[in-house]
Amino acid sequence: MSRPRPPLSSHRRVHGFTLLDLLIALTILGILFGIAIPGLKNAVARVQAGSARSAITATLFDAQRHATVLGREIVICPGESQCVGGADWSHGWLAFIDHNGDRMHGPGEQIVRQEPKLPAGVRLRGSVGRPRIVYQPNGGNAGANITFTLCDRRGARDALALILSNGGRLRSARATAAAGASCAAGL
Repeated sequence: MSRPRPPLSSHRRVHGFTLLDLLIALTILGILFGIAIPGLKNAVARVQAGSARSAITATLFDAQRHATVLGREIVICPGESQCVGGADWSHGWLAFIDHNGDRMHGPGEQIVRQEPKLPAGVRLRGSVGRPRIVYQPNGGNAGANITFTLCDRRGARDALALILSNGGRLRSARATAAAGASCAAGL
């Protein structure tokens, strides 16, 4: 005996997405992007600040090495191609052999290292009153300690202090609240 067949449905099954499915998927994607984009921006800022820290550290060590090996004073100053003075090192810096002792880069004075302007959103500030660093042939630097404050668009709480002693030792610490706020203002 044969079984009776079920009646044919007048509704056909349609495969695909409904408008509601699409709206839910777009909402979820929007939330995920809203969470991921700030995290990505912070990661980029962290990498850029780390790169700036590496660049200033390498410049300081190169200058100290050149001063001791060559037995000459090496000057490091803010400014991408010429010493501009001031406390803002964000526009680049250069290190050169100071043959004439005037602390300014002149013709015939070899550049030991030159760094370009930092990326937008990253700032490097030196101690006020220390517009340059002069490494002496003994490896120490003339003048008082200098403190660099390195900050980025993540804000003042992530600012870093790089302290260079007269003996040429470099150490890092968390920047003071005031230095971090001053550095991060306007980023």
